[in-house]
Amino acid sequence: MLNPDKIKDDQSDFELDLSDPGALPEEAIESAVDLMRTGRLHRYGEYSGTEPHAALFEKEYAAYVGSKYAIGVNSGGCAMFLGLKSIGVEQGDKVLVNAFNLAPVPGAITHAGASAVLVEVDQDHRINLSDLEEKAKSSGAKALMLTHMRGHIADMDEITRICGENNLMLIEDCAHTMGAGWKGKFTGLFGDVGCFSTQTFKHINSGEGGIIITDDDDIAAKAILFSGSYMLYGQHQSAPPQEVFDRHKMHTPNFSMRMSNLVACVLRPQLKQMTERGKRWNHLYYQLADRLNSIDHVEVLAREESEQFVASSIQFHVRSLDAEKIQRLSERCTDRGVAIKWFGRKNPMGYTSQYHDWQYLEKQHLPNTDTVLSTTCDMRIPLSLTESGCDHIAEIIQQEVGALSA
Repeated sequence: MLNPDKIKDDQSDFELDLSDPGALPEEAIESAVDLMRTGRLHRYGEYSGTEPHAALFEKEYAAYVGSKYAIGVNSGGCAMFLGLKSIGVEQGDKVLVNAFNLAPVPGAITHAGASAVLVEVDQDHRINLSDLEEKAKSSGAKALMLTHMRGHIADMDEITRICGENNLMLIEDCAHTMGAGWKGKFTGLFGDVGCFSTQTFKHINSGEGGIIITDDDDIAAKAILFSGSYMLYGQHQSAPPQEVFDRHKMHTPNFSMRMSNLVACVLRPQLKQMTERGKRWNHLYYQLADRLNSIDHVEVLAREESEQFVASSIQFHVRSLDAEKIQRLSERCTDRGVAIKWFGRKNPMGYTSQYHDWQYLEKQHLPNTDTVLSTTCDMRIPLSLTESGCDHIAEIIQQEVGALSA
């Protein structure tokens, strides 16, 4: 809980950069330097072999999540695009996707030549199951791209039921849920394909990078070929048998979206730290949630008991303030070092946008999502944050909410 006397007296700014990704582990740095000394940054070798970092990372990631295959690619957006192509999405197909999202997701659907059909979201930032079921029946969609947006995991029992009953292929966008799960099962394992990101602000950091997981032989072979293996797919250690590649290798374009050895070598040591990182993030999340929920007009919603999330960010609703005041709250807190994004902004800013901003999509009206986003604020949680830092963040937010609601 916050100390009201301290809040009144302490008007200082917050000094830690909430977007601070932290240094890479020394093992990752040393591995990268050693690799650069060889010059073998490309994952495939032609005549005299290659460094095995990408192949080993794929094998290790598949073992970590419990999937049959993992394929490294050059971004999370590419993972989604290649996932769509690998399950057979074609020009003109419809793909369902939750409307609370980030631009790379509808971008991947559009890149694949498909049309995004947006699905409403609820106050808890998860996909609205009633709207999903209705659109699964009425839209003629071929697939669901389910984004676990900001780490909020939908009821995966219901998701898989709806997909099964309506013949929907399921791709999970797990950019915000590496290491997270539903009832003890990792996200990414519920559908046909799981897609992960290793961009700097995700759970492990290579600047850019992505991972596709699947248990399906044909999807895995096509993803490897699409990613740009040339005819060197035999260098993968997480890959289906030769006869599966023989079915697809002459019919599958090379999109040059593979992961490099340099990316893989800095990811491998970080993967070993995922369990401890997850514990640290969630401890900080609960510290922040407790403090924010003691502030008038601010609400962090309770998480589902079945949801094993890994919270690298926190979302909260600001109630009873109009749009102009919420925008001012975001700006004033950000000016004081507490960078708050508001998903109700009229214009996109930085990484934050909403479905109205994606004007390359067919115009769609989602009143429930509009209501949810109008009060939704978002803040990163750096691993370097301390409990006293959580106090200071909450103090600044309470001061600014108090000033705007007076």
